[in-house]
Amino acid sequence: MGLTDALVAFARARRMARELRYRRVPAFAVSDTGGTPTVYYLCPDYDTPSGGVRVAYRHVDALNAMSIPAAVVHRRRGFRCTWFANSTRVVASGDITLSPADVLVVPEWYGPTLSTVPAGPRVVVFNQRSYGTFDRVPAGQPLYRGAAAILAVSEDNADYLRYAFPDIPTHVVRNVVDGTLFRPASESPGRRIAYMPRRRGEELAEVLHLLAIRGVTRDWELTPIDGRSERETADLLRRSAVFLSFSEREGFGMPPAEAMAAGCYVVGFTGLAGRDFFDPAYCRPIPEGDVLAFARAVEEICGTEPEVLAKAGRLASQAILDRYSEAGLRDDLRAFYGPVLGVET
Repeated sequence: MGLTDALVAFARARRMARELRYRRVPAFAVSDTGGTPTVYYLCPDYDTPSGGVRVAYRHVDALNAMSIPAAVVHRRRGFRCTWFANSTRVVASGDITLSPADVLVVPEWYGPTLSTVPAGPRVVVFNQRSYGTFDRVPAGQPLYRGAAAILAVSEDNADYLRYAFPDIPTHVVRNVVDGTLFRPASESPGRRIAYMPRRRGEELAEVLHLLAIRGVTRDWELTPIDGRSERETADLLRRSAVFLSFSEREGFGMPPAEAMAAGCYVVGFTGLAGRDFFDPAYCRPIPEGDVLAFARAVEEICGTEPEVLAKAGRLASQAILDRYSEAGLRDDLRAFYGPVLGVET
């Protein structure tokens, strides 16, 4: 190994070590006795857009609204996410004492250090992306030992988790697409194509090059959406006629779902989990990795009458908002936590 290769390997090892430290479950005080059973959702101290953290905050809000005590747990005292509006109950890990009556909900992101979760409370793994379950986990290392249950956010991911952990009950708790933000515009969105550049960068570039060289996007405005707040994202989607989905090995696939809710005609990759809602009646799913089929589909769609696209977008919006609603989430949470906590909800 040359000096350059050694330096690269050293830098990679240091980066992985820092990441593993950040993924470590914080220390908790534990007691044999406790008061009112409480559901604690552990979250990393990230204040940048993250769908998984947003979902955890939403669960806590829904549980408290149903009179089930719940809180988001961050490591740092006083930390809360600010990239979306919230008044969610948030506590620091050092300020709580867990008891056998409590439920500690741990995201799959902590997989490499799940063995450090304290004994005492009931542990539920909230796996929002099954395809990352074994990231940074040595082959053969036992995982999810002692977990009472697993929560997933799509049927696709639940199938994966039931195969991987057949002895642990796996339940689906649906995501919510906020219809107060993500809804079709009253006016025509015009000739705009939106996309999010965070996933599958090489395939994104390839598709855009194919479209450009054929002149498909000459009269269309391409709108990348990245680093935006939830409200800004919704506004940009409402003003777009088409959304390009570059989802990859997802837990659910919130960007295309939100785009559909906002009235976009969505074309692209389902990211596997998106098969739950990519209905050809109102969108265009593309086989994984087939960039030529992707470009051809976009070219066809760009030649479609605007009203045809808008009608499909309205149909998609209705389907998404009906299925992924706050009421549906409450039903799923009630069905899971009611028996676990022994409470009427």
